[in-house]
Amino acid sequence: MEERLAAIASRFALDGEILDITPVGEGFINDTYRIRTGSGTPDYILQRKNGNIFKDVPAMMENIRKVTDHIRRKVLAAGGDPDREVLRVIPTRSGSLSHRDEAGEHWAATLFIDDTVTYDRADSPELARKGGIGIGHFQSQLADFDEPLAETIPGFHNIRHRFAQWDRTLARDAAGRCRSAAEEIGWIESRREEMLAFWRLVEEGVIPRHVTHNDTKISNILFDRAGNVLCVIDLDTVMNSTSLNDFGDAIRTYTNTGAEDDRDLRRVGMSMELFTAYTEGYLSQHARELSPSEREYLAFSARYITYEQVLRFLMDYLDGDTYYKTRSADHNLVRTRAQYRLLQSMEEQYDAMCDVVRRLVDRYATTKH
Repeated sequence: MEERLAAIASRFALDGEILDITPVGEGFINDTYRIRTGSGTPDYILQRKNGNIFKDVPAMMENIRKVTDHIRRKVLAAGGDPDREVLRVIPTRSGSLSHRDEAGEHWAATLFIDDTVTYDRADSPELARKGGIGIGHFQSQLADFDEPLAETIPGFHNIRHRFAQWDRTLARDAAGRCRSAAEEIGWIESRREEMLAFWRLVEEGVIPRHVTHNDTKISNILFDRAGNVLCVIDLDTVMNSTSLNDFGDAIRTYTNTGAEDDRDLRRVGMSMELFTAYTEGYLSQHARELSPSEREYLAFSARYITYEQVLRFLMDYLDGDTYYKTRSADHNLVRTRAQYRLLQSMEEQYDAMCDVVRRLVDRYATTKH
């Protein structure tokens, strides 16, 4: 394996001699490695892109190039350090943004940003607030981005598309699990019309589309050693959609008092303290660019995205666990139930969430950041 990775890494325009290549993290979708080079030359990140999920890796990498080039110009204009404040894609020696190996696997490389900190979860209001600053600033930097982006995952966060997949999953019952999951299926069906009503506002342009990250968990933000936000990473899902997706997904992941796959549902719920902190950080950076409709549905987006994740975990379970990596036969069902408890907690606190958004919009909508 090491020889294979070294051969793949050598295809990229790296500086220095490759000393070793070691795994990084445990991603759901891609496999990630750190390339260490000699003294005086930078390290790099090498990533195998999952071709089962990303059907057009070159188009995905072109999206990343466009978005990072735009942010890089903003960082330079502000007098910042673009090699620390935005990802830098490393091309292959032939100039491509990705390499396809003999097995048909796609690989990409980026500059490793040294001396940074990442977090698996926001365990304090201050960290949640800083995460909100990171995503709000990312969206603010891209508010004037007007280049076309490829749809690298068709229908991502599009609930109409998800329902089409869902209906096909129920019809085929590939793993023979639908009967035993009747209660969980009912959770999805009881909220179908409410979620479609929200998505119609996006389809009709009432809620506008922008560049969105679409995977805004806190582990996708790099911090410096002093605790300041450096940049947003893992840009594979960058596409055009409503910016509410990014807010909603962040709330889903930041504010959960339990684990995403927690078997003890008594631990699972949405922390209003963390919700308020994240929302304050986010709106401090991005409130002025949000339209009235985006402000109105900001709190609802957390329910929307969490509901979608309940659906996706359950759909994968019913389909025989073909999408997410699992550690047990019921892992996706455990995830489904934990996410549903989180959704219920949001529904129970929804009025308070809306009050927080209104108060903070009033504070920051006229404030320059």
